[in-house]
Amino acid sequence: MTLAVCADVGSTYTKVAVVDLAAGVLVGAAAAPTTVGTDVLHGLDAAVAAATVGLGVRDVPWYVCSSAGGGLRLAVVGYEPLVTAQAGRRVGLSAGAHVVHVAAGRLGGADLTALRAARCDVVLLVGGTDGGDADTITHNATRLARARWRTPVVYAGNADVREELTGLLRDAGVPVTDAQNVLPRIGVLAPASARAAIRTVFLRHVIGGKRLSRGTRFARLVRAATPDAVLTGVEVLADTIGGDLAVVDVGGATTDVYSVLTPDERATGPGREVAGSLWRARTVEGDLGMRWSAPGVIRAAVEERLLSADDAAGLADAAARRAADPAFLAVDDVDQVVDRRIAALAATVAMRRHARGAATGERAGRDLRDVRLMVGSGGVLRHAPTDVSGQVLEAVLADHAGGWALPRAAAAVIDVDYVLAAGGLLAEEHRAAAGALLRQHLRPH
Repeated sequence: MTLAVCADVGSTYTKVAVVDLAAGVLVGAAAAPTTVGTDVLHGLDAAVAAATVGLGVRDVPWYVCSSAGGGLRLAVVGYEPLVTAQAGRRVGLSAGAHVVHVAAGRLGGADLTALRAARCDVVLLVGGTDGGDADTITHNATRLARARWRTPVVYAGNADVREELTGLLRDAGVPVTDAQNVLPRIGVLAPASARAAIRTVFLRHVIGGKRLSRGTRFARLVRAATPDAVLTGVEVLADTIGGDLAVVDVGGATTDVYSVLTPDERATGPGREVAGSLWRARTVEGDLGMRWSAPGVIRAAVEERLLSADDAAGLADAAARRAADPAFLAVDDVDQVVDRRIAALAATVAMRRHARGAATGERAGRDLRDVRLMVGSGGVLRHAPTDVSGQVLEAVLADHAGGWALPRAAAAVIDVDYVLAAGGLLAEEHRAAAGALLRQHLRPH
């Protein structure tokens, strides 16, 4: 067998999948606690050792993604809030970033202070269509240069002044990477170049800067931020099975939703989004999670009228206990039932927000009516009995009161073997193996 080790170093657990590249099948898997407190390589090596027992693995390639240490924190600085700043935010989410700050217009002193306070890892500097307004992005680049900015910047704005402004930033000692304009024309969103540039900056600056490991080995192993790898896996799955699909990933701190839609020629007409349509999108709900953000799930569920005040009061203490102890394990039946209730609420609220367009900034929302496959991910779903975890997705697909158009005919599966990240990691070099792996484990039956 020609094997590859695929690993996701998460904030809590490190998950490893061993894939036979020739057949595109999973031959080993294991998980171990992520050892952020010492050196993440300790947990990674332990998980790989457990996953490869009896396989005789030596000198095989490792493909690693990471969200340890908080993942990738990104700030967007744009021309104005409804177009270029919104386009930049969508691109940042698609690149696997947690967008922690969005600024629009000419940066002033207070704006720079707020930008610093956001503690971002990367700044995405956008503004102006190609050949359009250059004054605002020139002002903002100049302001960053004069402020002796040291956080890495990705320039993805007006191409006409790209060379001039990236040169200005470099001369001022600002680490800058250039990319093509995320909004080259009104209504045209071009995320690929900026997404690749953000990934490069994440690998070059962020992984090492978080000091997750004492040496350089971990930085050499990591190829992507985990959400970026998962989105790539979702894209490969969509291309493999054909048609629209959606994924809801319920984590300890956030609930992420991914959707891949078939481009609609009507989106190029007079009613198109001026900030462009992102047909392959991801949203992050930072207030919805199983542990750190569990109280936020209860609050959001009340706001969405998914919980009565009495029900919320009954769940609030359990949610607070989970937030106070993120390592909490639901070992008895009562705690497991509570975990699944929180998971169903988090998934439902996150899908509502994604579909309504509130999280993506799309005025008309995202049309998920043609979604053929709904995939559930996250430890709370993977470790539950299949019939129980399926009930979480059934709750989402039966959410008639949510103000969004439900999929008309969608099958539901759980990523029990955690292959979406593995498929995304393998996609660039082993596309056929990635497709076969995802089709085998996530194809609806």
